[in-house]
Order: sequence, then C-alpha cells, then structure tokens
Amino acid sequence: MSKVTRTGTQSPEPHAADVHDLIRVHGARVNNLKDVSVEIPKRRLTVFTGVSGSGKSSLVFDTIAAESQRLINETYSAFVQGFMPTLARPEVDVLDGLTTVITVDQQRMGSDPRSTVGTATDANAMLRILFSRLGKPHIGSPKAFSFNVASISGAGAVTMERGGQTVQEKRTFSITGGMCPRCEGRGSVNDIDLTALYDDTKSLGEGALTIPGYTMDGWYGRIFSGSGFFDMDKPIRKYTKRELSDLLHKEPTKIKVEGINLTYEGIIPKLQKSMLSKDVEALQPHVRAFVKRAVTFTVCPDCEGTRLSAGARSSKIKKISIADACAMQISDLAEWVRDLDEPSVAPLLATLRQTLDSFVEIGLGYLSLDRPSGTLSGGEAQRVKMIRHLGSSLTDVTYVFDEPTVGLHPHDIQQMNRLLLRLRDKGNTVLVVEHKPETIAIADHVVDLGPGAGQGGGTICFEGTVEGLRAGDTITGRHFGDRARLKEKVREPHGTLEIRGAKTHNLRGVDVDVPLGVLVVVTGVAGSGKSSLVHGSIPASEGVISVDQGAIRGSRRSNPATYTGLLDPIRKAFAKANGVKPALFSANSEGACPGCNGAGVVYTDLAMMAGVSTTCEECEGKRFHASVLEHHLGGRDISEVLAMPVTEATEFFGAGEARTPAAHRILERLADVGLGYVSLGQPLTTLSGGERQRLKLATHMGEKGGVYVLDEPTAGLHLADVEQLLGLLDRLVDSGKSVIVVEHHQAVMAHADWIIDLGPGAGHDGGRIVFEGTPAALVEGRATLTGEHLATYVGA
Repeated sequence: MSKVTRTGTQSPEPHAADVHDLIRVHGARVNNLKDVSVEIPKRRLTVFTGVSGSGKSSLVFDTIAAESQRLINETYSAFVQGFMPTLARPEVDVLDGLTTVITVDQQRMGSDPRSTVGTATDANAMLRILFSRLGKPHIGSPKAFSFNVASISGAGAVTMERGGQTVQEKRTFSITGGMCPRCEGRGSVNDIDLTALYDDTKSLGEGALTIPGYTMDGWYGRIFSGSGFFDMDKPIRKYTKRELSDLLHKEPTKIKVEGINLTYEGIIPKLQKSMLSKDVEALQPHVRAFVKRAVTFTVCPDCEGTRLSAGARSSKIKKISIADACAMQISDLAEWVRDLDEPSVAPLLATLRQTLDSFVEIGLGYLSLDRPSGTLSGGEAQRVKMIRHLGSSLTDVTYVFDEPTVGLHPHDIQQMNRLLLRLRDKGNTVLVVEHKPETIAIADHVVDLGPGAGQGGGTICFEGTVEGLRAGDTITGRHFGDRARLKEKVREPHGTLEIRGAKTHNLRGVDVDVPLGVLVVVTGVAGSGKSSLVHGSIPASEGVISVDQGAIRGSRRSNPATYTGLLDPIRKAFAKANGVKPALFSANSEGACPGCNGAGVVYTDLAMMAGVSTTCEECEGKRFHASVLEHHLGGRDISEVLAMPVTEATEFFGAGEARTPAAHRILERLADVGLGYVSLGQPLTTLSGGERQRLKLATHMGEKGGVYVLDEPTAGLHLADVEQLLGLLDRLVDSGKSVIVVEHHQAVMAHADWIIDLGPGAGHDGGRIVFEGTPAALVEGRATLTGEHLATYVGA
C-alpha cells in the first residue's frame, strides 16, 4: 500500500475551480423587482422571505430557476429545442455561478382522471412488472395490469413482396390490457339525466337544447338542420324512436352541409368526448355547473372502482392482487413489499421499497397509490414531487422549494426541516421561499424582500443570518418572534351543525357538533381527516360557502377586475356617462386595440428560440382603441382606471362623479383581504399563490351565505399578514356569519373560539376526534400533538 508524502508546510493556494461559491444576481427587474442585486452562498440553505407579493417568487423562480432552465435547454440541438417550451432570458444584467436547478413547486398535479399517485411516481409501473413476474395465475406482460391499456385483438390479411412476387398472409394479433372495459379505466361510470339536455316541449329550431354552447344560430344549428335526420320544427316529445336515437346516440356519420363536409354525432357520445372525459373541476364554471346538474357519477359496478379488468384482479401474490396493493395505505404496502423475498426480481423490489419508504419518510405514508393525483392538496403534490429527489445521488445542484411547509402540522414541519437539511448536507444548494418561522430558523442565509407588496416591494431589505434578521428592523424581523395569545373570553355559539356517522375516506363514523356563530378551527396532523370531515361531511347547501385551495384559472388577459366581476359595473358606469355601449370598454371585445387585439403587447414567434414580446406601438400598452380612451369617467379613461391600485380605486368609485356602489362594494372586499396594493388590470398570471387565494376569498365574500368554510387561508401569508387575516375572520363572525377554518397555523388556533382536533395520526391511524373544546382547554390538557405544540407556541 503506497502512502502519499506531503512536502512543505505552506497550504496550497485554492484551486481556481473552488472559488465559485456564490450565485450572483445583479440588476434583476422581473415583475416588481427593482434592480435587485444579491449574492447567494452555494451548498447552503437560503430562505427567501417577505410579505406576500414582495417579489420572492420573481427572484427565485422567475429569475434564478428560469435562467438555469433556459441555459440547460440551449445545450440541446435546435431540432430538439423545437419540441421544448421556449423560455425568454429573464430581465437581469448579470447571473453568475448558476448550477442545474430542480424546481419543486406547488403546482397541482395533472387532474387527468386516469392519473393517480402511483402513476405519477412510477410506483405503479414497478408494481405492474412485479405482478407480471410473480403473480399467479400468470396473465401476461405488465400491460395486463395497467388500467390505461385496453385489451384488443384483430385478424386480417397483409400484403407483402417476397421473391419478386406479391403474396398475402393471414395475421392475427392481440394485446392483453388491464383496463376495465365498462368504465374504460376511470373507476366510475356516469348516468346522464336527459331532462337536463333538452326541453322536450320545444323543437330544435326553438332552442330545445339546454347544453352550454349548443345554440342553433351557429355551426351546431347548421349540422342539425343539414343532417336531415329530423324535423327542426317538431317538438322533441313527438320524435319517433329512430329520430330520438339519432339525436342522442348516433355514431359519427359523414354529412354534407352547404357544400362543406362535416361529421354528425349523437349528443351523448359527443358529450362523453368533449366534457365527461375531462376532470370536472377543470371545466369552465358554466360548463361545470351543467355537468354537475346533468350527470351522476357512480362507482363502476364491474371493477368496483379499481379501474382494472377481472383478469388483472385475478392474478395475486400472497393472496394480494394489484388492486388490493394500490388500495393499501402506502405505509402498509411498504411492509408487504419488505416481506417479499424473490431473488429473480431483487433489484426491482429494492427500488420499489426505496420509493415506498420515501413516501413514509416525507410524511405521505397515509396516502394510497390509487388516490387520484388531482385530489392532492398543493402541499401534498409538492411532497410527492420531492420523493424522486430524496434518494438521488446528484450533488452540486440547486433545489428550489415553494413553501414546502404548506399543509403541514407543526409536528410534520420538523420532519420537513430535516429533509431540507439532508439535501443541503449532500452538497446541494437549497433555496426555499417560506413564511413559517420554524423553517426560517434553520437557514444558513436569509434574504428578506420588501418592504411592502406589489409596487411597494421588490427590494432587498435584509441579507444575512437568522440572528441578524431577528435583530433587524424589517417587517419580517419585527414579526419573527410574534406569538398570538389565547383569548381571555371566547364567543358563545348560537346553534350547532350536526355531523353524524361521517365515513368519508379515513373517517371512522365521526359524530361531532360544529358550533355556529363562532370561529371554529379544525386541525390535526396532515392526513388525519380534516378536509374529509369539513368538505366531505358538511352539506353543500345554499348557506355554505366553501373557499378551497384550487388554482385560479385564467390567461394573461384575466385580471382582478375581470375575475371578481368588478369590470362589469365599471364598464356600465363608463357607458352611461358617455352614452355609448359597455362593450367598448372591454379589451377583449369591441374596444380592443386592433394592433395587438387588446393584449397590450405583440408576440413574435421565433420558432425554436424564445419568442419576443414588445409593447404595442399603436396603443402603447394600454390595450384599448384610441377612440375609446377619449371617453372619461371622473376625469379618467378606462386604461387609467385599470392601472389604479385597489386602495385608490376604492376612493375613486366611492364618491364624486365616478361614484359606483356596485364597484365600490367589490373593491372594499379586495381591500379587506389585504390586496389594496394590487392594480385592477394586473394579469392573474403575475399574482403570487397567496394573492390568488385571497382574491378567491374576496370573490366569495360577496355571496349570500351563513357558513364560510375556508381551507388553510394562511397559505402564502407573511407573519404580518396573518394579523390582518385574523381581523377579517373576526369581522365575518361579528357580522353574524359562522366561520369554519381547516388550519395548522398556531396563531389562528390560538385566536379560535372552538377547536376540533383530529388524529391521533394520519391515514388509518387517524380519522377520529381526539379533542373538541376551547383553545385554553386544549393547551391545559396537552393530551394531543396539537395541544403540545400550541402550549409551546403560546408559552404556557
């Protein structure tokens, strides 16, 4: 064995490659960033904090992560880049020292009805191979266990050239898939209420069809009248069996209308393809309302909701089928896989065990692989995406996380912190956008943005250690040690909402009386059954308004004014004041600038290179036709009104010539939820996650209802903003409303009048009420995990 002999006592000069220890950002101007310059240490955990809308995501995701991804994409050939999303270079002067970025954000996972936790994490793929090798009886390849592959077979003659002659041979083929033939792998079947499709007292010509978009003055009318299958002036109730069958069920048939080749198809198969094959929640609101009214979804009676064919369910390993394995809680499935000892598939078993153990380690052991991925919360989706990175051997990469503690109980946050530190200790740079003080406390480096939100933010207020942040005079530093106190006196309820025998998901026949007229917080560890109890058991009657964490859908043409309905009274006020049509004051309608079609910018597509957007020269980015801007209300044109922040617009429409009560009411609600700094015409695509949820809350506050159900309203909120939220919740309760909040934030728990705590664990270890009473009683008893953490928080 040879030994290295060192000579000399002088330590060598550092190698040139070892001096690149910083990610340098200079002159960042993305969204509201104001020439931001910052140096971020590599191989350390850096937390970015600041009030919601201060520019954290603009710096981390839209600048650092976006430029890293763009540079990686540029390493591919032009041909390959043509198939990839084209990214423009962020507006920044210098970006130095970047490494490969892996982004783990809170974007909801695909809501395709065929997507499950198992398919999204490759766990299903491994299980399918396992059952195709070890399952008894053997039924086929891994495809035979896939609910996305249908069984098909065929036979026919093929023509080929052989030895200078044309010969025909008979060929047969068959593919054995695992898809249930009745529900086509969806797990549910639908029953359509025909009375919701048409009014049988009317004819088609009189507008009998009540399906959204099926009007007789467009192409549908031409197709129906040109098909010749029925009389357009005959009431549907007088149709013969043949005519009714043609209207509802006819297979696609080629027809010619006014010299144009078209295809006629019955209403029901057309609805199946256009509306019912998609995730219901992803549809437009009016279409979603129609589907919920017209269609009843029930569990498929053939596969009992497993999505799999009888053949796939018949093959078993140790009396367990693949359907049973996917329905198991993942922590139990991990134990079952650990007991399998088969040398022929040892590498597969080792990888599957590692994947399933990662679920348990990250706090998602309560899920099952057959859980539809569209039903996961934002926090759960983010943790599912983390799974593939936990066992990775990669080092010197940059991991970017967007509030990884969202949806986590204080008990679970400690586990998440350990995972973040583990990624850092492997030699990676970890950048975290976060508000929770428990996670900010473990940072090696803190970057605090602000001081305000929107145009009031976009600057670096502090850069340094956690101790320096505590001592600093920034909003985050001042609120870092905030602790809400328990109420001295709680409100008295004026009634109860009875829930009896709740069994949704993991609930075990829960009976509970939810007090009305007070602030109720439903809490418990992640997966304990909170959402199942609140959303699955509280009847969605007219008096219940539910504000969930579902994403706001909207294009760059959507803004707070269009989303909240604020633009309608504003357009009418402008039209009335100027004696013209309201449509003129819409950038998506008659008032649009002809040069940019109301977008304000002109997009130039450069094929495989990033497209270029330039401000429209004709309207100078104002989006409206020049003649529209000559009309004024209160001395302002429509583009100036849309540029106003909410606080200024509230004053503008509250008094004087521009007084518009309908607009003023909506603006007051936007101000109440803390969005006073957002301009009316700001594109929804530029709003942060916390801002979008508060926008949704403001919209629902205008609805008439006595019970508000809120799902983690503190998500994306800074410590300082939580105080404002508590004030809003108090105002709602004091105005006679009942507020039920699913929440983990201890400040909200301490402020509650009544707490319902579920647990004691997650999945099949939860689903029970472990405490109900006042926060003071919970702290005094310390009998649950929530009680222990809340007692520590309030210093009891």
